[in-house]
Amino acid sequence: MVNVDEARDELEKILSKREYTIYHDQSNNIFATWWEKAKKWIAEQLERLFPSLEATNTAAEWLIAIIIAVVVILLAVTIFFIVRNRNRKRLFREKTPLHSTKEMDWSYHMHLSEAKKQEHSEKYTLATRHLFLALLLYFHDKEWLEARIWKTNWEYYEELKKVNRQWADQFYHLASFFDEATYGEREVEKEEYIQFRTEVMKWLGESNEVV
Repeated sequence: MVNVDEARDELEKILSKREYTIYHDQSNNIFATWWEKAKKWIAEQLERLFPSLEATNTAAEWLIAIIIAVVVILLAVTIFFIVRNRNRKRLFREKTPLHSTKEMDWSYHMHLSEAKKQEHSEKYTLATRHLFLALLLYFHDKEWLEARIWKTNWEYYEELKKVNRQWADQFYHLASFFDEATYGEREVEKEEYIQFRTEVMKWLGESNEVV
């Protein structure tokens, strides 16, 4: 009886191994067939594009590899921008730029002065914050929007869009950078800050020169 059980187990192993081998071989054959067809197709396209070029299998293989690499890079870049834009929208809808009544009570001139002070200390992330708050309160003074502690940049964007769509789009760009610097744990570099400051100063009508 024991021998019968052992024989049965051995037979099952053989059959199982044989089924796996057949499946594995079939998979390999399908992939090999697809690979050969792809190489042949690319070789034909190369011959059409470059009649004087003798398109070999090696050339086709290299071209396929390059195409795959390009596709992977494009997918990675696309995913990166999708994730980044999604994070930006989440910050717009969740975070408030004004954190206290003190920041709200300051005039935009005071925030501008503090931004210059932090800039001199090379604290560009903090300087970015005060520059943006200066811009926000400037818009408030112009009655283009109504600044409140509980409001998000998305709400300010929607308010500004009712006044001027182009202004709102420009504000969206600046606010996105502000959110990344404030909530995204991004350390602002001097070059980035100078560019941000230049755009903000265009709104405020101040000198763009470093003081």
